Amino acid sequence: MTRISHGRDERRPAPKAAPRRAATEPRRPEAKREEPRGKAQNDKVPRVQEPRGQESRGHAPRGGGGDVVRIFGYHPVAAALQAPRRKLIRLYATNAAAERLAAEISASGVETKIATGDEISARLPRDAVHQGLLLEARPLEAIDISELPAKGLVLALDQVTDPHNVGAILRTAAAFGVDGLITTERHSPEFAGTLAKSASGGLEHVPLCTVVNLSRALEELGDLGYFRIGLDSEAPSTLAELKLERPIALVLGAEDKGLRRLTREKCDAMVRLELPGAIKSLNVSNAAAIALALVHHKLGSEPI
Repeated sequence: MTRISHGRDERRPAPKAAPRRAATEPRRPEAKREEPRGKAQNDKVPRVQEPRGQESRGHAPRGGGGDVVRIFGYHPVAAALQAPRRKLIRLYATNAAAERLAAEISASGVETKIATGDEISARLPRDAVHQGLLLEARPLEAIDISELPAKGLVLALDQVTDPHNVGAILRTAAAFGVDGLITTERHSPEFAGTLAKSASGGLEHVPLCTVVNLSRALEELGDLGYFRIGLDSEAPSTLAELKLERPIALVLGAEDKGLRRLTREKCDAMVRLELPGAIKSLNVSNAAAIALALVHHKLGSEPI
């Protein structure tokens, strides 16, 4: 046990100095001190190593390595437990939540720790709505652009950084069977936590493709035959006016800046959504939902 000194008691005589060791006397190796046992051994839920750099990382995780992501909430956790490409580490659950997901937990074989709601809250950001569930897992492996289907429908996001927006886009993308979501390594939120909660399970169903340079990625999509459509509320023509044929890439920009110049230059068409009301621009996640619905309608019976 490590002793903590509070200073020498003046009433006690000073200890005698240790005898000087001869120059030829071999130095004895110092005994390895035993580290003090922490409180964690007595905790109801054992503590684990925290994810490194999770809060400061600004790019979508590629998976592998020692990275750990946290997924919370009923629908995101339930979807992750059933996703074959998600590598699971540990699940923290209240008794009620564990009973509700008993079948999924059993089928996944994930290590499960029963905890109180407060214990789970202590592991998450303030105000996180976890519904009694916290899953620690590996980040999803990203795919390469070359792995996208020849007749696919993909979304490309140009520096959309709000995790709520990206999560909502993923949820809609999963609903429409989108074949991939392309984001940049920088200026993109982490694909876990708040984003996963907003996606409500959609994160596990849409392949992620992270790229260093979006302009170059759009060039590659063009080489693969993709028709690249940029959305801009001030574009002269509308999405409804376009004749559409797969493969298609819908490109959306951040709400404050829209699409960057180089991104626009790589698009085959710039279009707007035809909105009959007084407001002519929408939240990027709402715009993505309307655009996907319109594309689905224009492609007719061809499934997305």
